[in-house]
Amino acid sequence: MHLTDDQKAFVRQAVETGRYAREEDAVREAMTLWEERERTRAEVLAAVDAAEASLSGGKGRAITEQSVRELADQVKERGRARLAAEPTSPAR
Repeated sequence: MHLTDDQKAFVRQAVETGRYAREEDAVREAMTLWEERERTRAEVLAAVDAAEASLSGGKGRAITEQSVRELADQVKERGRARLAAEPTSPAR
């Protein structure tokens, strides 16, 4: 594997400033972060595929201005119900 001159300088600076003990440590962390990013990307793409399949199968609902208002009203009602159910703290 070959790094560009800029990449080499970046790694070297990380070692010189004490961020990493060795160049290999810096490259290992870079690879670990890349792997994590790629796993997350694969999970997002799988979720998008599942959502598209669900929509293609007739599942889901249309989002309209009215449906958003109704959802907001439902959320407010649940919040108010929770607040009403909470015990009140005694006055100080």
